[in-house]
Amino acid sequence: MFAIFKKELWSYFGNWSAWIIIAAFSLIATLFLFFFENDSNIFDIGMASLQSYFVLVPWLLMFIIPALSMKTFAEEQQTGTLNWLFSQPLKVSDLVLGKFLSVWVVGILCLIPSLIYLYTVYVLGVPEGNIDLGMTFGSYFGLIILIAAFSGVGILASSLSQNQIMAYLLGVFMCFIMYFGIEQLASYKLLGGADFILQNIGFYQHFLGFTRGLIDFKDVAYFVLIIGVTLVLSNHFINKKK
Repeated sequence: MFAIFKKELWSYFGNWSAWIIIAAFSLIATLFLFFFENDSNIFDIGMASLQSYFVLVPWLLMFIIPALSMKTFAEEQQTGTLNWLFSQPLKVSDLVLGKFLSVWVVGILCLIPSLIYLYTVYVLGVPEGNIDLGMTFGSYFGLIILIAAFSGVGILASSLSQNQIMAYLLGVFMCFIMYFGIEQLASYKLLGGADFILQNIGFYQHFLGFTRGLIDFKDVAYFVLIIGVTLVLSNHFINKKK
């Protein structure tokens, strides 16, 4: 697993793809937070808070994480190297876990430049340092675990697809449905009491707790379950390709 993890990380950073993705992610976030006139602009909000950043980032991750994960298995199958991997002395579960960890790590690295935003807001606060650090760090924890969930979904999409374009589109669609689609469907209140259950199936409500600074065991357990299910399913579909 560690060998696969290192190989995948090298493939991301060795050909500049990870650097480009991290730079694009940071640039888009910077433009929305400080330059474009929109509901996420920190200067327009007039509060020493990164709350708008934590609202914006999941939407960016819906497109970034599938872009990172689409090559994990779809490319291997497209180029024929998946059969070569099957012939090596490694378990499919190690293969899936190694690729998942590499996508997760690169996704987390996308958040590192946002520490500049944190410092900026901290300094601009009146008085200086007038920022809710508990809510901020809780939100960061929520983003890290949300990236893991998106990574699991992206890996699953790649294991189901035979080419990278299909893997990317399927990954974006699945991430969108899990984060926003289910939440919107539940908001129409078409199912009566079952709407609450439907709402809690999606990512949004569980991530929302973290953005309030609340690290609830139930929310953490939910995301761990989602990650586990996506990786088990990915393992199953890759085994079927043997």
